Amino acid sequence: MDIEAYFERIGYKNSRKKLNLETLNDILQHQIRTIPFENLSMHCGESMELDLKTIFDQVVRKNRGGWCLQVNHILYWALTTMGFQTTMLGGYVYNPPAKKYSNGMIHLVVQVTISGRNYIVDAGFGCSYQMWEPLELISGKDQPQVPGIFRLTEENGIWYLDQIRREQFISNPEFLNSHLLEKEKYRKIYSFTLKPRTIEDFESINTYLQTSPTSLFTSISLCSLQTPEGVHCLVGWTLTSRRFSYKDNVDRVEFKTLKEEEIDEVLKTIFGVSLERKLLPKHGDLFFTI
Repeated sequence: MDIEAYFERIGYKNSRKKLNLETLNDILQHQIRTIPFENLSMHCGESMELDLKTIFDQVVRKNRGGWCLQVNHILYWALTTMGFQTTMLGGYVYNPPAKKYSNGMIHLVVQVTISGRNYIVDAGFGCSYQMWEPLELISGKDQPQVPGIFRLTEENGIWYLDQIRREQFISNPEFLNSHLLEKEKYRKIYSFTLKPRTIEDFESINTYLQTSPTSLFTSISLCSLQTPEGVHCLVGWTLTSRRFSYKDNVDRVEFKTLKEEEIDEVLKTIFGVSLERKLLPKHGDLFFTI
């Protein structure tokens, strides 16, 4: 695997040697705007693999994306290869209808230590919950970013990531009550501990997420990509475009229901994704918001 090929994939042309917060932020920004958060392979009859060489081939050589276990794995590899002090962590995603965090460790997170300060970087949560900058590991501190205000809180060794969101203006009145819309201003996202993990710790959950009827990812096909102004999300046949803070403390959200023959072109032009197999779009009844 070639780190220069990764840099070319994300369009990164800046310093490879300055292992500081500015470089870390730059790498994260480039990755989230070029590598989609998506699970399309499993809805094309393919498996989602955790082997790093397989992920590299998928993400770098085939210009695809992946879900958190894949895109954060390659981010972890890239930062480690550059020389950053990194630690792989495991997260438990919040389920709003159940009002609890997942029982299984289903989310991969990366911790980076710079000059004695610890930061959380995550390129694999997607939609409007995606952080755009590293979050310093400080409990109770509001950390404003373009997508909203993020806050990390520590209680008894468990860290919680929350987001304070803006109001939303929906440009299509018929979608005002869409279940894809996040209704809460204060949103719990996930919890994690600082216990170091390896990719092998996620093998069983990776299988579960692809096979269980109770898994969100078997119920929904999705693709999400950040832009300089906001984020695009494709969930089943529904394309949404969000512009962050298009006016004071308000995001603008636009919906479009695609025809089946439009999906491949939208994936190519908006998300930069070309699929080798036919996608069977899916939007089940499990809770998911953009």
